Amino acid sequence: MLELRSLPDDCARRREGTACVGCGAREFSVCGSLPPDDLIRLDAMADRLSLKAGEPLVHEGDPATSVYNITGGSVRIYKLLPDGRRQITGFLFAGDFLGLTSGDTHAFSAEAIEDVTVCRFRRDEYRALTREQPLLEGALLDRAMHDLASAQNQMLLLGRKTARERLASFLLDMPDRDPARPSVDHVVHLPMTRSEIADYLGLTIETVSRELTKLKTAGIVTLLSLHSLRVDQPAVLKEMAEGL
Repeated sequence: MLELRSLPDDCARRREGTACVGCGAREFSVCGSLPPDDLIRLDAMADRLSLKAGEPLVHEGDPATSVYNITGGSVRIYKLLPDGRRQITGFLFAGDFLGLTSGDTHAFSAEAIEDVTVCRFRRDEYRALTREQPLLEGALLDRAMHDLASAQNQMLLLGRKTARERLASFLLDMPDRDPARPSVDHVVHLPMTRSEIADYLGLTIETVSRELTKLKTAGIVTLLSLHSLRVDQPAVLKEMAEGL
């Protein structure tokens, strides 16, 4: 069961009289398409949720009665095979949106990787708002097209690329996926575990660890911690990702 936790006092003060204007994820979100007056209505519709690492946002098969806008942290999207194996199909970060499914139930599960904040909206109310606000509808369409392109790239990655090419592509893609934590001096933040990276790339954890070690030994990356690394030779990593 999701728990609604109160926002810190400074966050609450930023919301007073300003609707969602003070939200740090607004710049990267579909909400950023709305002018301040329309944000007031959106703000009134939202439930603010906070999740701890490992807590579920949605379960596969749950009724799809809500939509969600990630405002902080990161989330893993996955499906379980009948034998218990997990395939992570994506990672969501601040500004990402989920839940606008065409069916009546969720086709995936979503869990917090780290502490996460979310705005939850009733799906029928949100759809009604998009019909009245062409800018919001357009922003959602752009988001859907971006997600489709990402899915197509993921099919290419899993179907044709080698383990090294998959990992190199993933490391190059991560800074753009997490705009709230932009790369500084080519440092890549990796909130997910090696096991989660493996499940996303269709590899084993041993293969991911081995390929990271090879990149480190070759001087292409520097492992700063379990959750961050620095790309020292981005051009070389790009050539690897492209199979050159």
